[in-house]
Amino acid sequence: MNTAPTPSRARLTPGAVLHALLVLTVTASFLGVPLWVAVVTAGKDQAEAVVPGLALPSSWHLLDNIQTVIAQGRMGPAALGSLVVTIPSVFLALLFGSMASWVLARRSSRAMAAVYAVFISGVVLPPSIITLMMLLRMTGLAGTAVGMVCAYVGVYLSIVIFFITGFIRTIPISLEESARIDGAGPARVFFTIILPLLRPTLASATILIVLYIWNDVFYALFILSGKMSTLPLNLYTVASEGLYLNNWHLIFSYIIVMTLPLLVLFVIGQRRIISGITGGAVK
Repeated sequence: MNTAPTPSRARLTPGAVLHALLVLTVTASFLGVPLWVAVVTAGKDQAEAVVPGLALPSSWHLLDNIQTVIAQGRMGPAALGSLVVTIPSVFLALLFGSMASWVLARRSSRAMAAVYAVFISGVVLPPSIITLMMLLRMTGLAGTAVGMVCAYVGVYLSIVIFFITGFIRTIPISLEESARIDGAGPARVFFTIILPLLRPTLASATILIVLYIWNDVFYALFILSGKMSTLPLNLYTVASEGLYLNNWHLIFSYIIVMTLPLLVLFVIGQRRIISGITGGAVK
């Protein structure tokens, strides 16, 4: 006869429920209030949007404001510029970062540990913009899309390596050994075995890096130097020129349009985000 006690279900006490509600309320306030202000301000006319607030507009002008910023805000060339620098930067950072992570994860020597520490130091030690600009000018890449891509790859390669190295350590090395016995070389092992298994972590890293690059103004301002435009840099430019002076409804409409691609990307890849973030932490 089995006399083992059956586990009892955890019961939520009133204090626990109150604590959970408090946490959800605070979280919703931090996330929801800025989003609410952006949407309602973008839906107002100029007179109502002079002082941004939480009140609903007397009549919605959101579509009209979006049409205005697309037509007058030079968003077309800026969107093309953002795509030109974002897509190659993310692709190259993920590719080279995955390769480097594979090598680092399969080597356990002290030298490789030191190399790994140097590679991920970029997570906490941002590069010097002055040194970066000097290097780009010496190579003739300052003010070009190629120079911008090189800068982004160098800046965010550390994040990719940090994400992926821990995940690769969870992959059984026996899979690689079986492929090598069958005659597969390093390139084939990586692209046919390792890379497909990295999809959850690559999805998380992709969303994170796209978020950084898509919203970047700092590096684009110094490196492109006005010779090329991206969406956030264009918003900074038109706002500085006075085109959107006191036109908060247009500024927030621009921000909403600029954020839509990120929202779509997040919705598509949300199933892989959590598994990708936690995968590297389990060994």
